Amino acid sequence: MIRIVREEDTEQLRELYAYYVENTAITFEYEVPSAEEFRKRICRTVQRYPYLVSECGGVINGYAYAGVFHERSAYDWAVETSIYVAENAAKKGIGKELYMSLEQALALQHIINLNACIAYPVREDPYLTKNSVQFHEHMGYRLVGQFHKCGYKFGRWYDMVWMEKCISHHPEHPQEVRSFDEIRNELHQTVIYG
Repeated sequence: MIRIVREEDTEQLRELYAYYVENTAITFEYEVPSAEEFRKRICRTVQRYPYLVSECGGVINGYAYAGVFHERSAYDWAVETSIYVAENAAKKGIGKELYMSLEQALALQHIINLNACIAYPVREDPYLTKNSVQFHEHMGYRLVGQFHKCGYKFGRWYDMVWMEKCISHHPEHPQEVRSFDEIRNELHQTVIYG
């Protein structure tokens, strides 16, 4: 089941994310955020954008959300997307379901450009593979930029790439971006949410 995040999901989401902080270079964060910090991040996100979780039998096995691409008003139609799937739930279609649901939510908000910032290895290693880039390519994103050796974790330098997907055309006069609160009811009617 894909649904909108709830505040009581914080600890499960934090635990899922902790694996990536402690064992991978998928995130360049060094320390697992506290439960309070993680809760604040969720609250900041849902003030403006969707934050969705995939749940099966009360267990969260993935989450995806959108965030500010840049604060200036001209960027309102662009977001940065993020996704994390539990290690034991990878390659089961959960990521695809989450991203498709996130795209539907963002389309309701009149968002057009989706941007993903992805850690990228020069050579794959135990901490980072090219799977995230391959997943985004499969979801219709294309590579638009690469920064070299800009992240240092586990005693290694990693690149970072930007990938982009446009989910609608770019009209001469775009519709005003709707808040997440404005689209909540529509989400419950158009996508299977809990």
